[in-house]
Amino acid sequence: MAEIKLKHYHVRKGRGYWLVTPKMRAHGFDNVRCGADGPQAWAVAQEWEGRWQRARKGLEAPLRKVYPRNSVGYAFERFRLTNEWARKPVRTREDWDRGWRYIEPVFGDLNPSVITLEMLDRWYSKWTSVKGVGEAGRAMKTWRALYNIMAAMKLCPAQQDPSLAIRKTSVPGRRETWTEGEAVRIVKGAWRAGYRGLACIVAVAWDTSFSPVDVRTLTPSQAMQTAQEWGFLIARGKSGEAAFGTLSPRTQRLVLTYIEELGVTLLDDAPIFRSRGFAPGPKGGRPRAGVPYTKDSLVDDFADLRRLVFGAGEKRRLMDMRRSGAVEANAGGASVEAISAKMGNSIDENKALQKTYMPVNLAAVRSADASRRKGRALLGQERNEYKKLKLSGK
Repeated sequence: MAEIKLKHYHVRKGRGYWLVTPKMRAHGFDNVRCGADGPQAWAVAQEWEGRWQRARKGLEAPLRKVYPRNSVGYAFERFRLTNEWARKPVRTREDWDRGWRYIEPVFGDLNPSVITLEMLDRWYSKWTSVKGVGEAGRAMKTWRALYNIMAAMKLCPAQQDPSLAIRKTSVPGRRETWTEGEAVRIVKGAWRAGYRGLACIVAVAWDTSFSPVDVRTLTPSQAMQTAQEWGFLIARGKSGEAAFGTLSPRTQRLVLTYIEELGVTLLDDAPIFRSRGFAPGPKGGRPRAGVPYTKDSLVDDFADLRRLVFGAGEKRRLMDMRRSGAVEANAGGASVEAISAKMGNSIDENKALQKTYMPVNLAAVRSADASRRKGRALLGQERNEYKKLKLSGK
């Protein structure tokens, strides 16, 4: 075999390695196991040396860490470049990235075929104790989805994921709901406190059963009118399902009043509802106009408003209003198909038929609204129905 000299390439016990310097590591590069010393290992080393030289010259600066070939991180980076990844909703990609944070430090540089049940068991147990059941479960969910991707890349055996032997602990689902009276109190409290965009968000969320992200991103172009009502026609941010959210006359007046008071002309694709901004008080300060709500700013403002209206002990969230609408409609006798059309998801058993025969079915939406009003009355009558029964015999 001819002797070849490659920069940063070293041979140890018959195997080739491309070894990085501290400067190279600062650019995101790491050591690469090239395989048995020979032409194939040399080609791998040349490929990584070329990447480094382009990065060093500023021609191809890596934005992410560079992983060894055929490693878990290498596979994930390949997946990010596919159209399949690009088609995933933004919130789904965020979930993958959140789970990846727990996978990367332990398994990022390893070949998936060498990862064993014992390694995964210790990893899952560690994150369960450090981050809790919810985050550990998210990490495990991401790993299992990524394993199927890596199997499709021929990096590990298909349908032989060792993690399937681990029983994942589930987080109990949320059950909290709001009542109509409580929603009205929040809306009034928000309007009086200057959170007028937030007041509209709460009112719209209550009427439409949209999720918080779907409400805070509503634009004028999504406002639609039918023969009987008007509301917003959307493609849900998480599932992409179409949904039409109808507004009560009270919420219609609130939204129109808010838009008139904005003092600006809203573009068709501009978010309608904005934060309250800041107006200088007696102590002065810099005035700041309201801006469209982000996920974090909406959570923070709603927490402040909830504390203002109900006190520090209240922990229910804005997202619970979506569940409240489903509970009311179910109590009023609405069919699962009507609730599915109202919420813009596929909670009914036959998703294909629902998409085929009930795409944004206005009759079903109105039926769900009517059932909500009926269920709201029934739930109000049953409040405090259960009382503690003493059977001590004394």
